Amino acid sequence: MQKIISCLWFDKNAEEAVNFYLTVFKNSKKGAISHYGKEGFEIHGMPEGTVLTIEFELEGQKFLAMNGGPVFKFNEAVSFMITCENQEKIDYYWEKLTEGGDPESQQCGWLKDKFGLSWQVVPEGLDKLMTGPNSEKVMAVLLKMKKLVITDLEKAATGT
Repeated sequence: MQKIISCLWFDKNAEEAVNFYLTVFKNSKKGAISHYGKEGFEIHGMPEGTVLTIEFELEGQKFLAMNGGPVFKFNEAVSFMITCENQEKIDYYWEKLTEGGDPESQQCGWLKDKFGLSWQVVPEGLDKLMTGPNSEKVMAVLLKMKKLVITDLEKAATGT
């Protein structure tokens, strides 16, 4: 049982977001859905029958999406990191998650999707490249990238 589950607060488009994420991540599934009732309308202001929460899972990680209204917005202080085994996977996730997202947020492997959620799309072993003997060179190359390119990072790490 997963003890910590991320709850993602959306305005009124939690179901749209979940359906989008289910198309991006191959190993995914939707779980239980709850709805707002009549009770508490004076507090939450959501019409009866509106989706309240949706449980979903991406690559074995459980999440909860909630339609909470416009009070809170996502920001870069929290992001989800996708570790990719090759450039093909980096390209795939980058293309899917940047579609309709914020181009201004794209830097150093970070992006914001069309719902405002921040993601980091990184290669496996980035931690080793960033802590190796040529880590300063790796950092210099990484800082100039939007989408990360594994071969360029590896060249910097080997000093070539």
